[in-house]
Amino acid sequence: MIITFSGTGNSLMVARELQKHLGGELLNLTGELLQKPSSQVVEIAETEKQVVWVFPVYSWGVPPVVERFLRRAKVKGAHGVSHFLVCTCGDDTGYTDNQWRKLIGRRGWNPRGSFSVQMPNTYVLMKGFDVDSPELAASKIAAMPQRVAAIAAAINRGFSESDMVRGSMAWIKTYVVYPFFKRFCMSPTPFHATDACVECGQCSRTCPMGNITLSPSQCPQWGNRCALCLRCYHICPHHAVAYGKETASKGQKPVIS
Repeated sequence: MIITFSGTGNSLMVARELQKHLGGELLNLTGELLQKPSSQVVEIAETEKQVVWVFPVYSWGVPPVVERFLRRAKVKGAHGVSHFLVCTCGDDTGYTDNQWRKLIGRRGWNPRGSFSVQMPNTYVLMKGFDVDSPELAASKIAAMPQRVAAIAAAINRGFSESDMVRGSMAWIKTYVVYPFFKRFCMSPTPFHATDACVECGQCSRTCPMGNITLSPSQCPQWGNRCALCLRCYHICPHHAVAYGKETASKGQKPVIS
């Protein structure tokens, strides 16, 4: 079984590629599964040998919505299989896998190998962060299938170590920057629609958290359930979603559904 959380589609693309090699069910976490993780039961088939968790790296750590799911979700059959991690990143991962291993271990599950796959950058909410050039984005996507094939082969062998691009200052990024980011840099409050908005509602319809509603005038309004996945920003056909002044002149990445 492959369980994925994906905002703009990078992780979903990797999960689908993994499924070609590993087979099994693919579960895309959206809606109630993210909003109320304990409200439903996820059942792993008896024929499954492993669960592969696929999600993006958030500021060199596990996305908070995934962390909450891992803590609270009811996953039937999780104790009887091996668990693997495949995380997507623009550049590097820090010690995201260590966080994941602890979360899995606390549930009494069996964490095995962890892997990273570089995919096009999506984070644009701070100074100095922007999407990749079209050429770089295309090269990352072109390299992905071969990387995923190697990961799938390692999973089938029962690989139990870490095959991650940690990057420089990995410990500081995960254990200092990540907690700061979670506490101070994940507010949805700065999100708003600019005058370029044509009130098409696409941001509202596709939000995985159901966090965007339309006012009587059809203008999008952001609530407090934001996963900060940036799907709304990247999917807007008129580049009308903004985050304070931070996204001015920033690019967009094509969204994969």
